Amino acid sequence: MMRVNEMSMKRSVVAAAAALSLLAVVGGATAQSRANVSRQPIQVGANTGEYTSTGFSLRDQVEITQGPNRLRADAIEGVRGSSGQINTVTGSGGVYYVTPNETIRGDRAVYTVSTATIVVTGDVILTQGKNVLTGSRLTYNVDTGAASMASGSGSRIQGVFYPEGSGG
Repeated sequence: MMRVNEMSMKRSVVAAAAALSLLAVVGGATAQSRANVSRQPIQVGANTGEYTSTGFSLRDQVEITQGPNRLRADAIEGVRGSSGQINTVTGSGGVYYVTPNETIRGDRAVYTVSTATIVVTGDVILTQGKNVLTGSRLTYNVDTGAASMASGSGSRIQGVFYPEGSGG
């Protein structure tokens, strides 16, 4: 007869394996079809905004697109480096990062253009098709689709995964 600790451990291993399989699918299945998104122009749109020599500040229905990817938030700040290029873009309030294959939702997002990495924090939800993974911090590479989810203190990563052809 299996003890409770052994059962919990087996469930944790199964959950971890499922989470890793989603992250592998997110990173591997679409990596071959992705262009270098981080090298494409960044287009911005908002109802109100300010532009300065050090960056920009956008408010109210803000949307930034880069290639096929889109970042939406209540507010977005962009910071320019010494070369005049945008270094980081920070979105806050109702953040959504959408690619052709994934949707990422969170409270805050910081996109570092030079590393092609977006870090989404807060109540994070990663969706790919019917598969869903939740946590408190997601690091996502916009060029490769590789993702890494972390849990916060006192919380756990959770997910629901559907095998191909399951119809569920």
